[in-house]
Amino acid sequence: MRRRALSSATALAVLAGSAALTVAVSGGTAVADSAKALGVKSVGDIAVDGVHRRVYLSDPQSGAIVVTDYAGTQVRRISGLDGVHGLALSPDSSRLYAAVTGTDTVAAIDTAAGTEVASYRLGGADAPLDLAVAGSVLWFSYGPSGDGALGSLDTAQETPEPVLDPPGSYSFYGAPVIAVSPDGTELAAGDPNTSSGVAAVYDLSGTTATERVVKDLHGPSFYRQLAFSPDGSELFVASAHAGAASAYAARDLTPVRDYPEAGFGSAVAVSRTGAVAEGSSPLYDSAVNVYRPGGTVPVRTYALGRTSTISSGDDTLVGGTVAWTPDGSTLFAVSDNYEGAFRFHAYTDPNRTLPALTVKAPSTATRAKPLTVSGRITSVIPFGAPVRLTVTKTDLDHPDGRAVATVTAKADGSYTFGDTPAVGGKVTYKVAYAGDTDHAAVTRTDAVEVSRSSTSLTLNKNKNVYEYGSDVTFTAHLGSTYKNRTVAVYADPYGSDKPKKLVRSGKVNSSGNLSVTLDLTRDVTLSAVFTGDARSKPKTVTNTVYTRARSSVALSNHYKSGTIGSHTYYYFHKNSTVYETTSMNYYKGRKFRLDLQVYANGSWHATDSQYIKLGTSGKTKVNMGAVGSAGYKFRMRAAYINNTSGDNVNTAKYSTWKYLYSTN
Repeated sequence: MRRRALSSATALAVLAGSAALTVAVSGGTAVADSAKALGVKSVGDIAVDGVHRRVYLSDPQSGAIVVTDYAGTQVRRISGLDGVHGLALSPDSSRLYAAVTGTDTVAAIDTAAGTEVASYRLGGADAPLDLAVAGSVLWFSYGPSGDGALGSLDTAQETPEPVLDPPGSYSFYGAPVIAVSPDGTELAAGDPNTSSGVAAVYDLSGTTATERVVKDLHGPSFYRQLAFSPDGSELFVASAHAGAASAYAARDLTPVRDYPEAGFGSAVAVSRTGAVAEGSSPLYDSAVNVYRPGGTVPVRTYALGRTSTISSGDDTLVGGTVAWTPDGSTLFAVSDNYEGAFRFHAYTDPNRTLPALTVKAPSTATRAKPLTVSGRITSVIPFGAPVRLTVTKTDLDHPDGRAVATVTAKADGSYTFGDTPAVGGKVTYKVAYAGDTDHAAVTRTDAVEVSRSSTSLTLNKNKNVYEYGSDVTFTAHLGSTYKNRTVAVYADPYGSDKPKKLVRSGKVNSSGNLSVTLDLTRDVTLSAVFTGDARSKPKTVTNTVYTRARSSVALSNHYKSGTIGSHTYYYFHKNSTVYETTSMNYYKGRKFRLDLQVYANGSWHATDSQYIKLGTSGKTKVNMGAVGSAGYKFRMRAAYINNTSGDNVNTAKYSTWKYLYSTN
């Protein structure tokens, strides 16, 4: 559908009827370009209320009108309007008219209160679709597929009576798209449902429409939106036919100009100053383009973006949903994506073109040596005066930026400036154009990596191995630097359950050292970090330090202990059960390997090794059974082995052997 915002001081008297309406209210305003999710199932039409600074969007699938502020924030929802589609505002914005297709009526809604104050029956007109206002007369299109026509309703009458199908009017294939000229003396209609390309213009007088011209435009088809120029001399059309002419003389529908960017046209709207906004919806590069009166090169192009997660195509412009504020300062549009998610777009500076500005700095440079930055500024609207650009730069010593120069671009838009950076590291040059009446402000940046001296940073005890629970001191040593003398030391324990953390950050001592002491319970990666300064490069050194698991074995159910040779033995009766308990630092999923050996023929021989799950308390008691015979010597130990014990959090550890002797 099409829609144009209207405003004047004309008052209308609307007599009441009512339908079931539900209303929800909130607030909000717009200050900058924005895109916001609408949370609707469909969008049929758009109307802009400049008096209350509201935008109205019909949602036919939900049978509701969504009211937003100029930023797209919903402030009201008006429900109970079955299949609502076309929208139009009274000249004073006190009434919003809505074509309620499902009930073959037009609803009149008080825009201040958000309530329906009248419902007009249309005298047999089926399925009203589009609306347009000429003074107190409300024009509407109606009719099912194959039988479209026009009708009117004078809302100033005490009991408005619909006037249907003006004599001699063209019989449209379906309810046509319509538009009324700003002065209310002309009405245009185009068939949205066929490829015939037929459009018509009528002279209006009250509720009478006299056919001026009906013509196959031989190009446009499947009309989506129509709009008149401010003086009514031109008619703009948006049609689904790629490459069609978009502007026609209203007197006879002869072509006036083409808009080459408007292929697959979905919407068109004209501001009070004559600026033309046309929207296109190809699969890629969907956009809204803004043209100056009489121009065919867009002065502003707004891409609709790409929000789909299941398609690579762009979001597309919903047909007939481009609209200006009455003062022509802001432009609105509605897009949807492949998933059917609708977004509201508000463009707050559409009348000024956005210049193309480039900045090119060298990728690298030597500190304290001169460098040159160049670029160019161009515009589809020529600059009326020499273009002055302001240059600022940010660096490590000036993070908030400082002025470098003011540069005047040459006639071809090119410019250069020089600088001698005293600070190393990333230096960003920002070039800004403040804008003027015809040109929007624009800023671009480029960065250069300026040389810094290499930094010496070490961290001791790399790859050392320590016992569980050891308190170990590590020292980072920082060599000479320009200003910064701060080093940070981080510890990243092995295992996914413990994050990397800062152990200490501080200035090194007079010897360049910073020390930290850690209680080691796991393997750990240590990092010493120097962030650099204006003349010294940042540097990070990383060490890995290994920590053995804690592992011990205890025997129980023995009847005594004693020394045999150089070892302590635990004595068990041959028929007594031997219990072994392993203690080890716990980690989720950890197992220990239990080794058992027997002494025979003067040496120890392995009899069995088995991995056993470690209890969450860090202890597991194992029933070893009874030896069954007297005079045997055994020994056993528990071992943690990287990876095969279920994790790699610690370094391998074998407990000391425990010895046992069986007796009668």
